[in-house]
Amino acid sequence: MSVTPTRRIISATTLLALLALSACAAGPAFHARQIAAQPSPSAASPTPSASPSPTAPPARGTLDWYVSQVPVFPAAPLPEPVPLPTTGPIPFWHRLPTTQKVAFITIDDGGLARPPAVPDFIARAHIPVTMFLNSPAAEEHDVYFRQIQVAGGVVENHTIRHNSLAGRSYDYQKQEICGAADKLQALFGQRATLFRPPFGERDSTTLKAARDCGAKAVLHWSETVHEGKVRYQTPEKVVQPGDVLLMHFRPALMDDLLAALKAIHRAGLTPALLEDYIR
Repeated sequence: MSVTPTRRIISATTLLALLALSACAAGPAFHARQIAAQPSPSAASPTPSASPSPTAPPARGTLDWYVSQVPVFPAAPLPEPVPLPTTGPIPFWHRLPTTQKVAFITIDDGGLARPPAVPDFIARAHIPVTMFLNSPAAEEHDVYFRQIQVAGGVVENHTIRHNSLAGRSYDYQKQEICGAADKLQALFGQRATLFRPPFGERDSTTLKAARDCGAKAVLHWSETVHEGKVRYQTPEKVVQPGDVLLMHFRPALMDDLLAALKAIHRAGLTPALLEDYIR
């Protein structure tokens, strides 16, 4: 059967309409998928995270601050022990007879004040210290001094009562020195081999009694340190090789330790341990 021109026109028109409707329906759906597939601007170009702010310096007066202020020292030399007499009186030294570029930090007494941060400061800054303790203070505060001992400090003898010994009888001096040595050994497990007389006052009897109680040398000092200030006892006004710096267990001990370290550093020296040089 033949198809009339009119029917062909209607069929073609119907087909075109259907195709137009199909294109209109498909177009928006395809466009949405394309947008969904596009990376978002933030994903395509991520914003760099902000740089971390620099660490704030430690607050002045804190343990971290004290540690941060400690100078960097040259490596300590291999210790060369000083010669000790085999007979006669034991030596009495203000300054050890050594040419090595070292100086020595000592802390006396123990009964007045014990700043709580000192053991940690000594441990973290690796400060070699010798403690000349009165035995009653050592017994009363043994935990504190043992913390310093664990950090590398050494306990030595500073008598029982902290009385001047010069001019006293041999028996009195021996009791003060030996009695303290016995107590310190019981507390800390090591016999004191160094002795410092109270106020630095001594006589020939002091040296004999100290030797009889097991001491190898009697120590005075070259500089004192108090409230963060170094006071020189010698005309050079600078720490010399072998110098002994004296401070005390007082409230400003943190400042004293730091001042001593800085003075030793300015002199081109390194802090060392007395007991490595007096054996």
